[in-house]
Amino acid sequence: MLQSIFFQTLLILSTVYGQNAPSSSKRGLVYVPNDKHRSDDSIWVSDPSDLTWYYNYLSTPSPVFDNATQLQFVPMLWGSSTTFLNDVTSQIESGANISYVLAFNEPDGGGATGGSAMPADTAAEIWQREIEPLKDMGVKLGGPAVTGAPSGFVWLQNFFTACNGNCSVDFIPVHWYGNFEGLASHVGQVRGTYQNMTIWVTEYANNDVDLEQSQSFYNQSSQFFDRIDYITHYSYFGSFRSSVSNVGPNAAMLTEKGELTDIGSWYLGGSATGNTPRGAAGRSVFFAGSGIVIFLASIWSVL
Repeated sequence: MLQSIFFQTLLILSTVYGQNAPSSSKRGLVYVPNDKHRSDDSIWVSDPSDLTWYYNYLSTPSPVFDNATQLQFVPMLWGSSTTFLNDVTSQIESGANISYVLAFNEPDGGGATGGSAMPADTAAEIWQREIEPLKDMGVKLGGPAVTGAPSGFVWLQNFFTACNGNCSVDFIPVHWYGNFEGLASHVGQVRGTYQNMTIWVTEYANNDVDLEQSQSFYNQSSQFFDRIDYITHYSYFGSFRSSVSNVGPNAAMLTEKGELTDIGSWYLGGSATGNTPRGAAGRSVFFAGSGIVIFLASIWSVL
């Protein structure tokens, strides 16, 4: 009898976990090109991908996605620039659908970690010259994307002070690297500080942890983002091979061979692949089912 229940339940679980992960129109791509493996680019626009937008840390779109009509490009003013306004205006005038822009990648961080290391008063000056005029063109303006460290809140406060009411920010981008509890707390703090603005989570991952922790974090965070109305867009940082990942191999969406990992497939709306990134250890986890499998295994051991 117990054996029958065991196999029936495993059949149900295998059916559930073989199904595609929930899709979401909020999901976008942090595009990180790999010159050695250009074929990887097509993965992000192939079935079952349901991604709707992307950014590449640049003011102009990536040619590889010129025919990917399902992906809306979001320009970014990464650091100092005197051409951003002209670049975006030219795209709009040529018929491109530019609805949003991003600004200043981790200006409170240093160059060693990809930050633009931009003083807040300088950023406010550049914003008013290069970004603020886009408001009159109907473009929604994203605030500076500071790090998840306490210094980020200080930098943002100094930025808005320097703006003196002349920076019309529509949404706040969030970056987070760490566990889910820290992410949820950080998002709550951002929302509490900027209550009249929506949130985009434009970089996030649980970096340098084992595979189970990385997968659990992904599933918890994606469900969290999809439930919260004021989080309108999110983009996981992992669109590269595990062998070149700077956030640990287990956070990557591709294996060292360029195959979708479970996280990569789930993020695109697909089912688990069972492809393990190089250097990973631990079993695959999908939503809340692992506890049931462990429980069933314990029953089987005494049958």
